[in-house]
Amino acid sequence: MATGSGPLAGVRVVELAAQGPAPFACMLLGDLGAEVVSVERPDAPRYPADAHARGRHSIAVNLKEPDGRALVLALTERADVLIEGFRPGVAERLGLGPEICLARNPRLVYGRMTGWGQDGPLHSGAGHDINYLALSGALAAIGEQAGPLVPPLNLVADYGAGGMLLALGVAAALLERKASGEGQVVDAAMIDGLTLMLAPFHAMAARGLWRERGTNLLDGGAPFYRTYRTSEGGWIAVGAIEPQFYAEFLRVLGLDPSELGPQQDKAAWPAAAQRIAEIVATRTREEWTRLFDGVDACVQPVLELTEAVHHPHLIARGMSTDATDTPQPRPAPRFSRTPLPTPGPAQKRGAATDELLQELGLTDEEITKLRVTGVVA
Repeated sequence: MATGSGPLAGVRVVELAAQGPAPFACMLLGDLGAEVVSVERPDAPRYPADAHARGRHSIAVNLKEPDGRALVLALTERADVLIEGFRPGVAERLGLGPEICLARNPRLVYGRMTGWGQDGPLHSGAGHDINYLALSGALAAIGEQAGPLVPPLNLVADYGAGGMLLALGVAAALLERKASGEGQVVDAAMIDGLTLMLAPFHAMAARGLWRERGTNLLDGGAPFYRTYRTSEGGWIAVGAIEPQFYAEFLRVLGLDPSELGPQQDKAAWPAAAQRIAEIVATRTREEWTRLFDGVDACVQPVLELTEAVHHPHLIARGMSTDATDTPQPRPAPRFSRTPLPTPGPAQKRGAATDELLQELGLTDEEITKLRVTGVVA
């Protein structure tokens, strides 16, 4: 089967299809040029979030059947990477754990994606993005001083601390394999990734530099790093941390800095934020956008998802592809010598089943028998 043209061209990834960060990691690897073969359950539902199933070859296999598991093992023998996102122990019970797969293919990079990790008191427990945020300390640091903690979608733990970490680990293991000739297991856990991402905040807390939520530099406590509501109900986002940007921000607002007190005086922050909010509320989001256009004040409008894809900067960067009927971001980062291919739409479940089975050497009669017995679909 054809591979992509990116830096991972020639790498084959077998994905035991799941939900959330593991498929996201596979999307990233596929965007980088790897050929991804997704092993899907014949009866598994698909959800809107499965938009990141793009660029894959889909084979529908019943893993409850011994013949189905044998087919997956045969696929892994020809693969560079296998990725699974089951709870700890599930892959082993299916006979598809790392010990068996690496015995069949010692060069295999076996990627595992979990929330809590493969060990520890919580390793077998259920969880979602919000739970990992909560236990890591990240959720307690997000939100206003008083009021509910609003989870930042499932971008942080699932995709940032999970899927991206797994993709990085797999890429690193592939690089190491060039020297050792051996594969290995990559254990990526969302709780681990979150702890890594929180490193600077743990350091600040240990030094007494992090106060209660909603009163700090980056959590909305600072009047120059937060959002403000505009007259028609829209919002603008302000990130004027550096003094020169803060000066420009106040200049456009028509505020004398002496009215607000020193920029870094935390005691003055609440009153300064209130005064700025009063002024921002006198104009619409679009009016403020025009006033700050071309001004180095780190001020941008807060756009809805449907607006963002039409913003001139994202259009100029070519960040949206029309390869499907669903808005899709173009692959990133960008490479000068091995440009990334435009991913194709997600295949229908099992669309590549016959092609992949034929590649394994099965005859038409054998494939028909597997269909009749419910091993493949």
